[in-house]
Amino acid sequence: QVQLVESGGGLAQAGGSLRLSCAASGLAFRNYAMGWFRQGPGKEREFVAAISWSGRTTYADSVKGRFTISRDNAKNTVYLEMNSLKSDDTAVYYCGADRWVGVLRVGASYYEYWGRGTQVTASS
Repeated sequence: QVQLVESGGGLAQAGGSLRLSCAASGLAFRNYAMGWFRQGPGKEREFVAAISWSGRTTYADSVKGRFTISRDNAKNTVYLEMNSLKSDDTAVYYCGADRWVGVLRVGASYYEYWGRGTQVTASS
């Protein structure tokens, strides 16, 4: 049974930082690109960042230069370091797993497995 479990969410002041983690189990981690998405109140789920097994990354323009995605393949864990938080970053953040096809994909429909999400609130 595949499980993705996010942690590390919480409340931070605007300009502050948070680090999210997503622990994966039940899947061949090396066969999956891992992504972070978020869904704010009344909004669609949107792409944040993705990373391949080898460490190739891509980011949404809205977070480029502020957020960093990384993964520890030995621990089957992916991270999202969030700096310079803005109130617009407030959302539930989800971790997803996309079976590797050679490119990083930003569409949520490609992601096969999802975690339950962790709330991030950036207060101004």
